[in-house]
Amino acid sequence: MSLVELLKKDVRFQEGLNACINCGTCTAICPAAHFYSYDPRIIVETVQRGIEADILALLESDTIWYCGECLSCKTRCPRNNTPGYVVQALRNLSQEYGCFTKSEKGRQQLEVKRIVGETMIKYGYCVFLDEIDLDGHPEQGPVWQWYKDNAESILKRLGANYKGDGKGTMRKISNEDLKELHRIFEVTGAIKRFEDIEKYCNGNAIRKID
Repeated sequence: MSLVELLKKDVRFQEGLNACINCGTCTAICPAAHFYSYDPRIIVETVQRGIEADILALLESDTIWYCGECLSCKTRCPRNNTPGYVVQALRNLSQEYGCFTKSEKGRQQLEVKRIVGETMIKYGYCVFLDEIDLDGHPEQGPVWQWYKDNAESILKRLGANYKGDGKGTMRKISNEDLKELHRIFEVTGAIKRFEDIEKYCNGNAIRKID
């Protein structure tokens, strides 16, 4: 199956690309385009042309990882396209086949998976205090270590329920709820995707696109 055919099966691609007229409005409104050499108009044009080699180059590039998924493009397109959805479909395909390991920005997905994905499964939170240490996050500075060392008393004064039962910010999530969350990740394919990201980043051969 060609890359174009694989993309067309993705609901995000189906919803995101109607008929691009190459006006460039998406690029004009795109915040990422102001900071990176990034042009959503060119991405949509490339996909719309359907040349396999060009689409493969996108899957292996940094380009598709510059998008912040703010969907500003959706609000402005005169033809109701959503380049951000097209980028999501490209990212999905890039991860599914291991193409993301070819680019620096793509390989950063491993850290996102470990820092955010695994924390969600373990604690029920996207970010959890216990997992943020200075070895992995030196940008936090020395004050962060003091904050961690005194977290229980500080958070209590702030009204949080740090690792406590019942209600409140930073409360302990029950094992029953964590199991349900894990099941959601499993059913939606997220667990499999996490495994694939680790596999491809650990040197396993990229899946053949056929």
